[in-house]
Amino acid sequence: MAAFAVALLADLGSLVAGAETGHRIAKPLLMPLIAAFVLVRGGPRLLVAALAFGWAGDVFLLSGAETAFLLGMGSFALGHLCYLALFARLRGPAAPPVWSGPLYGVALVTVVALLWPGLPAELRIPVAGYAVLLTVTAWRSAALGPVAGTGGALFLVSDLIIATGVADWPQPPGSDFWIMLLYSAGQGLLALGVLAAARRAAPPDS
Repeated sequence: MAAFAVALLADLGSLVAGAETGHRIAKPLLMPLIAAFVLVRGGPRLLVAALAFGWAGDVFLLSGAETAFLLGMGSFALGHLCYLALFARLRGPAAPPVWSGPLYGVALVTVVALLWPGLPAELRIPVAGYAVLLTVTAWRSAALGPVAGTGGALFLVSDLIIATGVADWPQPPGSDFWIMLLYSAGQGLLALGVLAAARRAAPPDS
C-alpha cells in the first residue's frame, strides 16, 4: 500500500504538472499494486479479479477513442459484477441503512435523466446500464461497513465526473486530478473493506 501511495502521488503530480508521460506510466501501476497487497493478505480471488478489470479499464481509458471508452466501461462493469458477487458472499456488520436505497435510486434516475440529452446517442444505453451497476455497487458496499461504503461512494462520484465530461458539461478545474484521486481512493477503500469483511467471515482457528 505504501508503493500504491507513491504511485498515486506520482500520477496526481503528473496530472497537476501536465506531464502526460508520467500519467501514462503511473496510472497502470495503481490497481496491480492494490491487487498485490490483497494477494499478500490472502484476500478473495474475486477482489483481485475486480481490481484486474479496473486495471484493464484504466488502460483502455488512456486512449481517447470511443471504442476504447466502451471497452473501458465494459471492463469496469465486469469489475462491479465481481464486487457485487463478493458482497453477496461476505458478512457485513449490518445491512445498508434503510434510507440509502431510495437515496441512491433517486440519485441514479436524476443523474441519468440530466445526462441523457448531452450523451452521444450510441453511448446512452451503455452509460445508463453502467450507471445502474455502479450505483448498486456503491449502495451494497455500505453493508460491509463505513470503509467499504466510503470507497463505493467515492468510486461513484469519480465516474459521475467522467460522465458529465462525456455529456459536455462544464468541468471543475483539475477534473482529471479529482477523478483519479476519488477513483483510486475508492478502489483502495473497497479493497480494505472487503479484506476486513473476509476476515470476519473466515472460520475461527481451531
